[in-house]
Amino acid sequence: MSDTDADGVDDRSRLPDAWTVWSQGEQGRLVLAYRPDVFNAADFPAPCLPTLYLTHGKRTRRPGVNPADTVDSADWFVTLYLEPDVSLNETLRYPTRDEALERTIALARQFDDGEIDYRDLYQVPRETYFERLDELTGDETDG
Repeated sequence: MSDTDADGVDDRSRLPDAWTVWSQGEQGRLVLAYRPDVFNAADFPAPCLPTLYLTHGKRTRRPGVNPADTVDSADWFVTLYLEPDVSLNETLRYPTRDEALERTIALARQFDDGEIDYRDLYQVPRETYFERLDELTGDETDG
């Protein structure tokens, strides 16, 4: 991947339709949001908007608190947040932005297809919310 469009994504069609480029920062930072049309406080809680962050240097603060990143390394990080205090417990670290962008797009697809088991990420189960989120994503399993 070398030629990127204004959103920082080479080929916008590579992103699942459910993901929107929410913002693009300087130096290649990219934030994707999952279905902002339904995480609008009426259908789903707005603070629970799933987001994917592609950042240069590891994020030291949660979304909604302070968007500042700490660029303490040359590496790129991909982080999936389900809400400000709930994130995928993996360190997704890559030496180049192109590799990190590839992983960001793959993770967006996995989430959209229901392949991410988000239940284990929550300390307090939210079964009704999970059932609704299962319907929104491609997850066809029962609880």
